[in-house]
Amino acid sequence: MNNMKAILLQKYREVLSDEAFYEIVLWHLPDPMPGSEHRYKYRLALVVRGDCVLRYDNERGKGDHRHINGREEPIAFTDLKALLRSFRDDMERIMT
Repeated sequence: MNNMKAILLQKYREVLSDEAFYEIVLWHLPDPMPGSEHRYKYRLALVVRGDCVLRYDNERGKGDHRHINGREEPIAFTDLKALLRSFRDDMERIMT
């Protein structure tokens, strides 16, 4: 582990309706977290009527995964653009 610190790249929340919002929190880390090959820590969440119905994250030791339809399943991380696109695609399916 080097002496650099984590850098907050983005913290953003957008209200979609009276009942729904999404939030993106993204950090750049000096070293990959256990379970991940890349140097990002992230949490992408869609909340509807107070319930988190979709979440992409990479908890320490669990690696990259998403929570959807009451299940937790691994996802393949290629880059940030693809991660955000996948999240938005899932979010659109849920909201329509």
